[in-house]
Amino acid sequence: MKRKYDESEIPVGCAVHGMSRRRFLTGCAACAGAAGLMAAPRWLRAAGGKGPKIRIVYALHGPKQEVPDWPNKGFDFVPVMERTNAALANRFKDYTFLPALAAGEEQAQKILEGDKAGDIDGYIVYQMNCWNRVAQTMVTSGKPVLYADFQYAGSGGFLVYTAGFMREGRANLGFVASSRQDDLFGAVQCFEAAKAAGPSFDFAAATAKLRMSQTPRPGDLTCRADQLSTLPAEETIRRMKASKILAVQGPEAAPETTMMGIPVVYVPFSELNDAWAAADKDEARAIADRWLKTASRIEGVSRDELVNSAAMYLGEKAVLKKHDAMGITINCLGGFYGNHIHAYPCLGFHELNNQGLVGGCECDVPSAAVMVAGSIMTKGRPGYISDPVIDTAKRQIIYAHCVASNRAFGPKGEANPFEILTHSEDRQGASVRSVLPVGYLTTTIEISDPRKEIIFHQAKAVANDPDDRACRTKLAAEPLGDIEKLFTMWDKWGWHRVTFYGDLKKPAYELAAALGWTVVEEA
Repeated sequence: MKRKYDESEIPVGCAVHGMSRRRFLTGCAACAGAAGLMAAPRWLRAAGGKGPKIRIVYALHGPKQEVPDWPNKGFDFVPVMERTNAALANRFKDYTFLPALAAGEEQAQKILEGDKAGDIDGYIVYQMNCWNRVAQTMVTSGKPVLYADFQYAGSGGFLVYTAGFMREGRANLGFVASSRQDDLFGAVQCFEAAKAAGPSFDFAAATAKLRMSQTPRPGDLTCRADQLSTLPAEETIRRMKASKILAVQGPEAAPETTMMGIPVVYVPFSELNDAWAAADKDEARAIADRWLKTASRIEGVSRDELVNSAAMYLGEKAVLKKHDAMGITINCLGGFYGNHIHAYPCLGFHELNNQGLVGGCECDVPSAAVMVAGSIMTKGRPGYISDPVIDTAKRQIIYAHCVASNRAFGPKGEANPFEILTHSEDRQGASVRSVLPVGYLTTTIEISDPRKEIIFHQAKAVANDPDDRACRTKLAAEPLGDIEKLFTMWDKWGWHRVTFYGDLKKPAYELAAALGWTVVEEA
C-alpha cells in the first residue's frame, strides 16, 4: 500500500532515512560518513584495463532496510549488490567499476564532487528503493548515465523519474528495466561506444535501440471470451453523481469536494476507529473463521489478527452505511503508524470490492473515483489499484499491491484463489494475495480531475508473480501496443493505476466524451 505521488510531492523516505556506518561488501572499507561512500574492492579494479571507468551508485536508504518501503523492511541489499558487482567485473574484464551508496541528493553530490578530480567515464545508478533522488544529481555530470531498476524495490521512483528524464530529452541518460541480467550487460556496453565517440554521443538513443532489440516481440494476444455488459455513459454519470466516496486521511474532517463528479466526504480517523471498536466481536470472529476456511494459504497472520481485520471491515461497512456512501479510501499506513487506527484495512477492502462496493488504498481519491466509475460502468466489476512495474525481458507490466478482489468479474462471477499474508512492506497486519485469472483482456485507467483527462492502456493477463519482494498481489500482463511508450507518462500521472477485467476502451472514450474530458492512451 504505497501512496500515489504526483510531481509536486516529496515522497516519504526520499533521503529521509540516512544510512548507518557499517561494512557492506567483503573486502570493502566501511561506509564513509553520511555520504555512504564505499571504497571499491580490489577485484573490481581492472589491472591496467583500457576500458571505461564506471562509478556504480546504489540509490537506497541503507545496506539493510530499517523502514517499511519496497522491497520490505529488513531486506538485506548486500548480497544483491555483491552479485551485481561481481557479475559486472566478471563480464567486463577491461572495465573498472567503483561502487558507492547514496540515500539522496546530498550524498550523490558528494560522490560527484569527489569524482571531478578523477577520470570517471560514466555512471550506473541502480534504483534500489523507490524515491531516493540520486539519478537527478548524477545526470548533471554530463557523463553517460545508465539508470537501472532493481525491480519490486526501486520501481516507483524509477518509472516516475525515467519519464521525467525522457520528457526533458536527456541525451546522456539511458535506462534498463529488465529482470534479465544480459539486458543490463548489453546497456553497459554502450559506455565503451560513448567513450570512443566523445561528448556528442547520444547515450539515450544507443541504449534505447539496444533495449528495443532485446525486448521480445508481442506474444499471442488473443484473449479468452468475456461477456462484459456495460451501462451507457449518461447512466454511468448519473449514478456516479448519486454515489459518494469517504476519504479517511487525518485527525480532522474536511470540507466536501467532488472527484470526477462524485461527491467526496472527508471523515476523521476517529470516526473509523470508533466504528472498529464498536464492531460486533462475535460477527468479527465468524468472518475470521470464514477467511480461515476459504483462503488457500495463510502465513504469518494469527487468528487474532484476522479477527482484528474483520472488525475493521465491519467498521468500514458501518461508516459507509452511516454516510450512504459507495466507497471508502483510507490513509492506511499513516493512520496505523500514527496510532489513529488499530487494524489494517486490507481484508476489509478485499471484502468490499468483492461485493460491488469500493475499498481504495492510501486515501488516493482519484483512484477511488476510478474504482467507483468503473464498478458502476461494468455493473459491479472491481477495480484493482496497483503500483505497476515494467519488465522488458518478458514484455510485461506487473500490477502490484497488497489488496485485490478475488471476484474479478463481479460479485456474481467466479471466485479465484486468494492467500492471506502480512502486509508486505512492514511484514505486519493482514493483507491479500489474489491469484487473479489469466488469459483475459484487462483495461487499466487513471484520471486527472484538474486536467479533465483519462489515461488508459490495455493488456492481456498472463501470470501471477509470487516474488516475495514488494506488494503481495502481482498480476503480470502483456500490453497491447508499444511497451516503450508505457515509460513516458508516470511523471505526469503518478505511480498508481486501476485495472479492470474487460474491454473498456469504447466505454472509457464514451464516458470521457460525456464528461467533456479527453483520453490519453499510454501504450
